[in-house]
Amino acid sequence: MVQQKCKCEAFAKFGASETHNISLILSHAHADRGCPARLRNTSHFLNRKQKKGTELIGQSLSLRGITKNYERICAVHGTDLEIGAGEFVSIVGPSGSGKTTLLTMIAGFERPTTGSVLIGDVDITGLAPNRRNIGMVFQKYALFPHMTVRKNLEFPLRMRSKAARSDIGARVDAMLDMVQLTKLGHRLPHQLSGGQQQRVAVGRALVFDPPILLMDEPLGALDKKLREAMQLEIKQLQRRLGATIIYVTHDQEEALTLSDRVAVMHNGRLEQIGQPFELYANPNTAFIADFVGTINFIPGVIVGDERDHSLVRLASGAVVKAAKSAKAPVGSAVSVAARPEHVAISASPGTEQNSLSGTVEAVVFSGAHRVAHVRLKAMEGLTVRVTLAGETNIPSAGEPLTLYLSPDRLQLFSTQTGRRL
Repeated sequence: MVQQKCKCEAFAKFGASETHNISLILSHAHADRGCPARLRNTSHFLNRKQKKGTELIGQSLSLRGITKNYERICAVHGTDLEIGAGEFVSIVGPSGSGKTTLLTMIAGFERPTTGSVLIGDVDITGLAPNRRNIGMVFQKYALFPHMTVRKNLEFPLRMRSKAARSDIGARVDAMLDMVQLTKLGHRLPHQLSGGQQQRVAVGRALVFDPPILLMDEPLGALDKKLREAMQLEIKQLQRRLGATIIYVTHDQEEALTLSDRVAVMHNGRLEQIGQPFELYANPNTAFIADFVGTINFIPGVIVGDERDHSLVRLASGAVVKAAKSAKAPVGSAVSVAARPEHVAISASPGTEQNSLSGTVEAVVFSGAHRVAHVRLKAMEGLTVRVTLAGETNIPSAGEPLTLYLSPDRLQLFSTQTGRRL
């Protein structure tokens, strides 16, 4: 890693993580300053010309059989992923799922144990981070505290190019306009709001025309309202630029809001990738069904089979009909899954198939709607969440209810494998 001393004492105020991020930026950007790792025009994607008005054209990314081992621990298992040029893909998963490790291998901060990374048709697996020309936005933005907004944006251009000062100035002006900070170029980072700092970080990562932009939970430090506003700004900026963005987050709602496609990781494996609605409506596994949105699981055993449905006996003795996508043998232990908005309620007792009896434990107001928590009868304390529509006929705690589960809205997952049936 290239070391560069800063004459400004402001670096002394940085914590360990911020200093680490700054050093990554220096290593990532350092070029044409006599250092051994300086940028060379050895690959066509490293020195692409920028189009008028900071219009960028993202490039495709391919991960082929990527694995990362740390002694006895496999952080990422053989992963294949194809991301199209100009696509916005989010990588989501719980802590320890391998999403950040995958991102650092794309950036070049970690070397894959096996497999390859390609930008377009160029294999960059062995290239140092500074020679990949990939932009990166950290969770802690790692802005240079002693530099103005303009100087922060100029930095990667000066590290990469001997271009005329006027050309650098024009590109910075265009990027300041793009991120809507034209009037704040003279300010220091500490004089900006969290959202403005985030835009500076994005602008700095984009100003040198990277084929790909990596974002590692860049909104994690913002409050909910500002985070939602910045989500919209990031998406609009990406559409204007046409940049390829790979966005890591643990917040599935954020991923669904921003992305063209979402990749879900679990225990180091890529479980499923698809459009947001596809993941929500057709999850491949019980983990994805539970991680992407809210869902109820009711255990049961398959006792019969029809053409498009399976018959499942629940612990209460009730038999429900559920849609299936694959045949499962009679006797298989399964989980019947239903989204809260797909469960209907009635105050009168139900006798038709797929009707279950229960008692309201609580009704929770969440702003957009109310959710009733209903304890099912003869189900060992199992509680089902139900989204309530409208503002009338709201049940009260302790009130008996009948729930109706529409067969075509139900999904079945194998208890043994977690896979959808």
